[in-house]
Amino acid sequence: MGGNYRFIPDFTSEEISEIQLEGLKWTVGHVSVNSPFYSERFKDVGVSADNIKSLDDLRRLPFTTADDLKNGYPFPLLSVPEEKVVRIHGSSGTTGKRKILCYTEKDLRVWKDMFARCYELAGLTTLDRVQVCVGYGLWTAGAGFQLGSEHFGAMTVPVGPGMLEIQLQLLVDMQITCLCSTASMALLLGEEAQKAGLSDQLNLKRCIFGGESHTPKMRRQFEESLGLESSHDISGMTELYGPGAGIECTAQDGIHYWGDRYIVEIIDPVTLEPVEPGEVGELVVTTLCKEASPLVRYRTRDLTRIIPEPCPCGCGMPRHDKISGRSDDMFIFRGVNIYPGQIASVLEHFPEASSEYQIYLERREGLDFMSVKVERKPDVPEENDSNLAKAISDEIRKFILVRASVEIYKPGSLPRSFAKTKRVIDERG
Repeated sequence: MGGNYRFIPDFTSEEISEIQLEGLKWTVGHVSVNSPFYSERFKDVGVSADNIKSLDDLRRLPFTTADDLKNGYPFPLLSVPEEKVVRIHGSSGTTGKRKILCYTEKDLRVWKDMFARCYELAGLTTLDRVQVCVGYGLWTAGAGFQLGSEHFGAMTVPVGPGMLEIQLQLLVDMQITCLCSTASMALLLGEEAQKAGLSDQLNLKRCIFGGESHTPKMRRQFEESLGLESSHDISGMTELYGPGAGIECTAQDGIHYWGDRYIVEIIDPVTLEPVEPGEVGELVVTTLCKEASPLVRYRTRDLTRIIPEPCPCGCGMPRHDKISGRSDDMFIFRGVNIYPGQIASVLEHFPEASSEYQIYLERREGLDFMSVKVERKPDVPEENDSNLAKAISDEIRKFILVRASVEIYKPGSLPRSFAKTKRVIDERG
């Protein structure tokens, strides 16, 4: 496998397939008996655990969606007696419409073990000091990062989001070596450390980040400002335990996901059929041992692709590409389907532009208009703004086939976020 791992099992692809088949049979049998939601669904399509003979039979099962979870509020998908539930977590949403997921004691053990694998694959040791700067409470992030770090055996500093002055003080005083945050929070901390003249007092080696899409430019910015040796994109969602479902290794070539804990499918979000190997599509997951709130063919809306080649790091766990966006993040502008990541990709071609941007949509006299607000890099003169704006506008027209006005802003003027940065403001009504 290429490493002496404590937490990551050394399975071959054939062994993972065998584990997945047994786990699929168990999950289908478990929910058929214990979940009113799934038992009704399976009856409708005439499928039971006895029908599962190979992994190909997965396609006979119906999809599960976020609406199914919201419609089943407060305890959707519950598949164990209530006395076995030891914790709940919920995703963001309006009151009464949150996606609430239940956990048994075994579910929490599986989750913390998956997360410990993430720290291991990122190259941490028990001598590392981990500062957790993500949200606590109903959201899974803080609890997951802390649970995994403690199980892994590293010193854990659970700060939560915000509180920039305290964050920087602890980074310096505790000589923290690993930062856990969103990409937006890492960028903000890097900028504030530079402003405060603290960059040379940091001892950070790594950042484990997730929770939102990011661009290579954004990543380079916070790696440089924080003085990192490496950063690692982590995957996960509340429905699938939480963060810790997979992570980039030191090769930084895709996300290793824990194929012995869940099955990945990539489908066309329109036809719902599997895409060709290596093609981008919507990520669909099926859990293999989740007791309280199992998932069967859950449509995540995240866009990615399978990477079939072996990873140079030597880890035998399968890989998918980083999440490039969400199928429901798409907006339609003058008849063209656009993802925010397409605008970010255009900005990658301009070294004068920073990673920070915002898309503003409005309707005037029956016509849609789009403006893109972009920050310039700190060392770029203001006199260049009009030329830069025109060049970016021309590139958007060339690659996305729509016209957009581009405005250049001074560094630090666009809104910053401790969590996920809002990229699209749609005022069209």
